[in-house]
Amino acid sequence: MQNKTADFEVTLRPETSWLQLELKGIWQYRDLLSLLVWRDFVAKYKQTILGPLWFIIQPLMMSIVFTVIFGRVANIPTDGLPPMLFYLCGQLGWNYFAQNFNSNSATLVNNAGLFSKVYFPRLVVPLANLISNLLTFFIQAVTFLAFYVYFKASHQGQFAMNWHVVFLPLFVLQSAALSLGLGLFMSALTSKYRDLVHLSGFLIQIWMYATPVIIPLSKFPEKWRWLVALNPMTSIVESFRYMLLGVGTVEPLYMAFSVVFTVVILIVGLLLFGKVEKTFVDTV
Repeated sequence: MQNKTADFEVTLRPETSWLQLELKGIWQYRDLLSLLVWRDFVAKYKQTILGPLWFIIQPLMMSIVFTVIFGRVANIPTDGLPPMLFYLCGQLGWNYFAQNFNSNSATLVNNAGLFSKVYFPRLVVPLANLISNLLTFFIQAVTFLAFYVYFKASHQGQFAMNWHVVFLPLFVLQSAALSLGLGLFMSALTSKYRDLVHLSGFLIQIWMYATPVIIPLSKFPEKWRWLVALNPMTSIVESFRYMLLGVGTVEPLYMAFSVVFTVVILIVGLLLFGKVEKTFVDTV
């Protein structure tokens, strides 16, 4: 009796569905997440003289530069606030977003060696960046509060926190979600088009000047404010100033647009990242 063996072929392919995001695996790898958070925080300033003090020095130096160039030379108004305090608050709302975007815009390319050797949910790395940069945000927030107390005690300007400050964590969360979505979107693109790595750094610099970090929204002509409000970070930065200093242009319509844009870009970024991260190692 002759045995007949059926001819068949087994093909192994990665799951490339747009909906396979491995969100459940993130909790299973929470120990790795905490390890990466600590690694990122320490690695930034390892073998430096000042270490974490750079988290304080950077916004202070930028605020001094802004005060001299835009406050003294260009005479750009700051909504009646002390210039130093105005720029520190603006950077507090902006820096966390910018740091997250810079950290995650090349996640796949920068970690290609690690991703090609061991399996774990790729979203762990960008999430670790968000949490690591949140520690930086807290340090800079303490710096801002120190200057707030000083200017308040010196009676320099009319400003005060209001009860809306309880919503501050929500705006920090929105900033994290927006930067994560944009970072994942850019990371997916840079895995195929490497020159976009250079574009992302240039983009974030230009973006800051299109955000009311230096010029308050109230100083733009009213008929053109909607154009500035198309920038989703505009409402976030202005809301930071309104909650922490009591001065800022906060419009419900602008805020609603910013939230909707954040949700859309986060979903698009997650889906595109989930699509690309399954096969990007083959193209690196």
